[in-house]
Amino acid sequence: MDTLQFLMDGFAVALTPTNLLFALFGAFIGTLIGALPGLGPANGVAILIPLAFTLGLPPETAMILLTSVYAGAMYGGRISSILLNIPGDEPAMMTCLDGYPMAQKGKAAEALAMSAIASFAGSLIGTIGLILLAPVLARFALTFGPAEYFALFMLAFATLGGITGKNPMKTVVAATIGIMISTVGIDIATGTQRYTFGVLKLYEGIDFILAIVGLFAISELLFFIEERAGAGRKMIKVGKLMLRPKEILAAVPTMFRGGILGFIAGVLPGAGASLGSFISYTMEKQYLGKKAHFGDGDPRGVAAPEAGNNGAASGALVPMLTLGVPGSGTTAVLLAMLISLNITPGPLMFTQNADIVWGVIAALLIGNVLLLLLNIPLVGFFVKLLSVPPMYLLPIVTMVAFVGIYSISHSAFDLYFMIAFGVAGYVLRKLEIPMVPIILGMLLGPEMEKNLGHALVISDGEWSILWASPLALGLWIVAGLGLILPYIIGPILRRRMNNAMKESPTSD
Repeated sequence: MDTLQFLMDGFAVALTPTNLLFALFGAFIGTLIGALPGLGPANGVAILIPLAFTLGLPPETAMILLTSVYAGAMYGGRISSILLNIPGDEPAMMTCLDGYPMAQKGKAAEALAMSAIASFAGSLIGTIGLILLAPVLARFALTFGPAEYFALFMLAFATLGGITGKNPMKTVVAATIGIMISTVGIDIATGTQRYTFGVLKLYEGIDFILAIVGLFAISELLFFIEERAGAGRKMIKVGKLMLRPKEILAAVPTMFRGGILGFIAGVLPGAGASLGSFISYTMEKQYLGKKAHFGDGDPRGVAAPEAGNNGAASGALVPMLTLGVPGSGTTAVLLAMLISLNITPGPLMFTQNADIVWGVIAALLIGNVLLLLLNIPLVGFFVKLLSVPPMYLLPIVTMVAFVGIYSISHSAFDLYFMIAFGVAGYVLRKLEIPMVPIILGMLLGPEMEKNLGHALVISDGEWSILWASPLALGLWIVAGLGLILPYIIGPILRRRMNNAMKESPTSD
């Protein structure tokens, strides 16, 4: 009953005219960003963070805006997958397998509509799971001490690359870079200056909002400049929608199973939407067997991965809100936004900032309805965006980033820093070093240091306290498995995903 009451309070926050308007705006912009190949939800949220600061939004409104962008980008990723056979982001890769064949058969409108309905179903299942699981996990997390939190942060880093990650060692390198950056500034415990080099601006450390916008938005701009992507893309035309209720009802069980599998994948550390999409598709293919024609344009082959990746998107919010540990790259960016708003994510957030938590959850439910209403009638508009040359879109993105960052501190130094991070992000991406572990290292580094210090003070310098409790020991074991499994399971999963793409009769 308490959960239901909190949810009603959340709806009271989310249904205010201002928050409802920003939820609609975020859902719309998120779908546009998701539709553009290569951007994805993490870039979308990073690009919109400066806008939230520029407008001076209150914390609950800013989080509703960004979570709506997150949900919208997960929806939008399917558009380029179906029409161009180019995934809008990695989780949408499996949607290509049956979405593009449907489009080639003249059923592009049906594929887009089915994917929108499946995205709605998966996200709805994931949000319901979030409502039921998050308060329970938050109460459990109250039993954590400094040693348990330190082990939890180690678990987050150990599983950060995920079992679908390409190179776990590069993930470790990226996380190390992030932790090193987090040590810049004055040490709170001793008052010692660390790596400031006498620069006054570095005394308070490096603002991770600058790093996020630079590493994601500015580096993406540099990649576009390098590719000189001046022309739009030719795509299959979207005809008249002819999707029958019978086809939707036939896919409902697929959406239900995909949403549950995706939610579980989202909650698990290191899994994420990519694995949720892959598992939902492959499990459904095996379950239906010869009754389906997966790979040849079966609508259920579109519904399964879309329900899976959207369920995982909601599931990834569970560890972020309850433990302060992001479950995906996008939730790492959302975590940075919470910290920059002076809100400490974790179990106490459900009591100290209940209006924000439940307002965001309620906004997710409302946003799903808005996204469904937007994506079916306005799909033609979103499709036309794909033919707009990036040379017209990128200056707008860059302007938003620069104006937003300058509005935070009114310092030209911050702009230079953002550009420096953008160039560094460009170089690191060329070396195939992921960006998200760097951000997570910057976010969790100070908390890791603080909890390690507290644990050693409590034990009078005895290091065994870090694994003395059964809970801490269990977290260390899972962290160890998180480091080992990518080398064992990762190559197998990636091989199967690549084989599935190659076996598709329409893959290029």
